[in-house]
Amino acid sequence: MSQKSTGLSPVQFVFRIFQGALIGLGAVLPGISGGVLGVIFGVYKPIMELISHPFANFKTHVPKLIPVFLGGIVGFLGIANLLAFFLEKYPDPSVCLFIGLIGGMLPSLFREAGEQGRSRGSWISLAVCMVVIFVILNVLNFASVTIEPNFFWYLFCGFCLALSVIAPGMSFSTLLMPLGLYTPFIDGIGHLDFSILVPGGIGALLTVIILAKAINALFTNYYSLAFHGIVGIVIAATVMIIPFASFTVSVQSALINAVCLIVGIVFALLLDRFNSKVEVPEV
Repeated sequence: MSQKSTGLSPVQFVFRIFQGALIGLGAVLPGISGGVLGVIFGVYKPIMELISHPFANFKTHVPKLIPVFLGGIVGFLGIANLLAFFLEKYPDPSVCLFIGLIGGMLPSLFREAGEQGRSRGSWISLAVCMVVIFVILNVLNFASVTIEPNFFWYLFCGFCLALSVIAPGMSFSTLLMPLGLYTPFIDGIGHLDFSILVPGGIGALLTVIILAKAINALFTNYYSLAFHGIVGIVIAATVMIIPFASFTVSVQSALINAVCLIVGIVFALLLDRFNSKVEVPEV
């Protein structure tokens, strides 16, 4: 599809591809939400309008979103293999880096949650979601439940992946890492393993078809409650993946993990600062 047919200038076309690549990176990179980046770049609303009413909005939305989708695919697949390598070779430092990214993004996530104000219900939503996730993950942990990745679990991975795009603030790694599913899922994507891509794709597609309209309506009508609930989920799931034991193995290990944690926080804060200063045209 040419730039002319999309209604975008060559510069805007390339810029949209770049934005899509960042959204794709955000979708797969722990701690950064593709949905939040979509909101920041002004493409979340048209994407959700297209998903919710594909036939009515196809002609008006698809041409301008094509470069975003292309960039998203490149960004998503381009980083998956690299992440799988580091998670396998350097698990604790990698997780600490990701925790830093999540921690550094929390201020912007909390700011987004309060964009339409905060009520008592907002804080209750945050607390309830946080407690529920804590309980579920701790029960799995104390019960020594070992999850063996299979077709149905990869369907769940696809569900979480789609949720991270259509629900701003939700990073699918937040749910998958405590369950031990993130690394095999990312490794399968990076190596184009169809035994993982197929169920993951089916799960993502079903999620979009079934939940897109509901989530869009939820954020439209109960923005503060929904977003604060996501903040609670992120906090609880992040605490559960902190590798506390690795900080006691040796001084060197503790220092490496601490540096990775700080680097992640600084990078996320710089990204947030950059996003707050850059104005992008609406789709």
